[in-house]
Amino acid sequence: MVLIQMKKRYSICHMLNKIILSALYGYLILGFFLFFSISADAKEYTYINISNPFLKKTPVAVTEFKAFNGHAAEVKDGKTAIDLLTQALDFTGYLKTMNPVAFLSNPAEAGIQLGQINFRDWTGIGAELLITGGIVENKGKVKLELRLFDTFNTKLLVGKVYSGPQSQIRKMIHLFCSEISYKLTGKWGIFNSKIAFVSIVNGKKEIFTCDFDGQNIQQITSHKTISLSPSWSSDGKWLAYVSYAKGKPDIFIKNLKENRGSIVNYKGMNISPDWMPGQDKLAAALSFSGDQEIYLLTIKGEIIKRITNSWGIDVSPKFSPDGQKIVFTSKRTGTPQIHIQDIESQSVQRLTFKGSNNTSPTWSPDGKKIAYVGIEENQINIFIMNIDSGMPVQLTMNEGDNEDPSWSPDGSMLAFTSTREGGIPRIFVMNASGTDQRRLLRLKGKQTQPDWSMSNSTED
Repeated sequence: MVLIQMKKRYSICHMLNKIILSALYGYLILGFFLFFSISADAKEYTYINISNPFLKKTPVAVTEFKAFNGHAAEVKDGKTAIDLLTQALDFTGYLKTMNPVAFLSNPAEAGIQLGQINFRDWTGIGAELLITGGIVENKGKVKLELRLFDTFNTKLLVGKVYSGPQSQIRKMIHLFCSEISYKLTGKWGIFNSKIAFVSIVNGKKEIFTCDFDGQNIQQITSHKTISLSPSWSSDGKWLAYVSYAKGKPDIFIKNLKENRGSIVNYKGMNISPDWMPGQDKLAAALSFSGDQEIYLLTIKGEIIKRITNSWGIDVSPKFSPDGQKIVFTSKRTGTPQIHIQDIESQSVQRLTFKGSNNTSPTWSPDGKKIAYVGIEENQINIFIMNIDSGMPVQLTMNEGDNEDPSWSPDGSMLAFTSTREGGIPRIFVMNASGTDQRRLLRLKGKQTQPDWSMSNSTED
């Protein structure tokens, strides 16, 4: 639902007969004020519903930035900023930047503010949104003046000014994109989020991180062994993962900015970490008592409580957004299937019934859907299910094996692993409806198990 004007037209009757009773006159006055209240509310618009599976991309025009001093450095930095802006907006899957060849005017010359823009030049070419910008550069310091307009309603939606060193242009642009996302969708979007993943280094599996768009890749571990299953804390400060650094699978809990952490190294296997939202606690599958069961742990790895207690292994826990439930994989019915359990009451609900093998569940940020991996006819694909309806929808098909789904913080996208290019597992992203499937990283070798951070701070 894009730029649908939620304006209802009301009519007021002609003057009432002069003999109307005074009591009815009072109702007329009340109706008069109700009319204007509704009309005022109707001036607000619903722009983009990112949960709409039939969502069409909204065309947005990103214009040349005005170089206020006309310096060559300003022009260069302005072009850099435009490139970053268009790449970020196109990445969303719900916005589509337009080809500047179609533009009928240039705000960099005519003016970038509300009263200086001829909106007919933009509605005439189908631009529903317009972004103008100005830049001042002085001795490596940059100030960006950025605006987003609704062209059909000739309205300023977002206006921001950012200042900082030249090296922070990317950060400034992504902060502005977060503001755009919040205005259009009601969510801060993906622009300041990160993705953790597993990649091969000299034949060994290590944990890496990157920005939402695959840029700024950083190696986090150097265990020179097998490291797996990265999991972000909800504040983005901690990363839990599994490593064989001590000879068997243990869970390492690491603060990414401080040189501290802990290790969960109970007897047997310690795997599948997942952080409780808003808490310094995590769930994990431990096997010290026999088969693998799910436990709740402190940030130091101490056991708080046992969550599952059943025949058959229970693994891969993922918390609901409110932290009151977990979704997990269990073999208690004979084959791996997805279940949901309330942590306090311990009541359990089986979620999947179609297919003999369903694993790797993950809860959507709105708490309404579960993405998971299903195997049917020897093909491994990603499915999504509305919890209330219980109806699975297949998102990937006929393109290699597809595993490890992970939701973006706004719920609009999924990252996943696919072997569709040459049989080598690499990380891809897609819209939550399954459209716009494309490769995220261009690293050599294998990349697997993406985990998208839920933290998306708009602070500098």
